Amino acid sequence: MWAMNGARTPSATSRPASTPARTARPARTEEPAPQPVRAWRVVLIDDDDHSYEYVIEMLAALFGYGREKAFALARIVDTAGRVTLMTADRAECDAKQRQVHAYGADPRIPRSRGSMTALVEEADTPFA
Repeated sequence: MWAMNGARTPSATSRPASTPARTARPARTEEPAPQPVRAWRVVLIDDDDHSYEYVIEMLAALFGYGREKAFALARIVDTAGRVTLMTADRAECDAKQRQVHAYGADPRIPRSRGSMTALVEEADTPFA
């Protein structure tokens, strides 16, 4: 407040000159940057011991794919030697890989002794 003579008088809201305007904050520690979630993929590997019908049935049963999509994936694995079935986090991909490996032999092909092979690999790596 200003007095009549122009001199400043302390008010109830002013601070004494010796009081700091702010209290010092503790130094902030840098938090580590969050790591990006890595994506993984389940890759089905081609072989000659499983029929198209087996692959289509397996993909429908384990991944919920319709007949058209399952047939398209079966064609890709047959011609390219491998096909990505899904991309997700590591735990989901590991679980699907176990399901593929547990699906069993193809009853239509006598030499079929077990399930198809599926790999789990990082999604940001190129196909070999």
